[in-house]
Amino acid sequence: MKVLAIETSTMLGGVAIIDETAGLIAETRLNVKTTHSERLMTALDNALGQSDLTLADIDVFAVATGPGSFTGLRIGLSTVKGLSYASGKPVVTVPTLDAFARNFPHCAYPVCLMLDARKSEVYAAVYKWEKDGFRTVIEGVSVKPDVLLEKLQGKVLFAGEGALLYREKIVGIMKERAVIATPDKMVPSPVNVAMLGMAKAVRGEFTAISQAVPSYIRKSEAEVKWSEKN
Repeated sequence: MKVLAIETSTMLGGVAIIDETAGLIAETRLNVKTTHSERLMTALDNALGQSDLTLADIDVFAVATGPGSFTGLRIGLSTVKGLSYASGKPVVTVPTLDAFARNFPHCAYPVCLMLDARKSEVYAAVYKWEKDGFRTVIEGVSVKPDVLLEKLQGKVLFAGEGALLYREKIVGIMKERAVIATPDKMVPSPVNVAMLGMAKAVRGEFTAISQAVPSYIRKSEAEVKWSEKN
């Protein structure tokens, strides 16, 4: 089984292809300030081309569903839906923070992931590695960093664009209890989306295209303004 995964929750964005037996085939990641609509299809085409594969060789499409950039998530999901329609291959959806946590298997400390949610908030979740997987300690939420930090005890590893943005606050409150991830682990990985997607596909946990929707956690600015007017 071959899985092609798309991750567009943050500005990073990327594509990965893995095989059930051969493992990682290709991964493309690019952290530049252009929209995913400008570069995603090129990255996808390059990953397939360099791997000497076509869409016909892909068995399952996996996509990160958020939280994260509203626009990025919509682009990623729209792309996967189009690929699924065109190829007739199934789709699996993967929560962004669940995949992000896989950057830190066997971590001795709780892992606190923070993505920038704007409005002085972060999309965050806390995980703890137990035996062969992560247990969710705090479910994904949009929250002010101070409120989240007050709930954390002991040493905690922080990662994500939100952790970079609020690093000074984190260290100020947590002191020596704050462990900051290295730069290469600070962003979600398309490979982790592919790996979790593969596990779901093996279990037959596919998502109907009509039900593949972003997990925004909170309302968009447009929705908030519409609600206020009505």
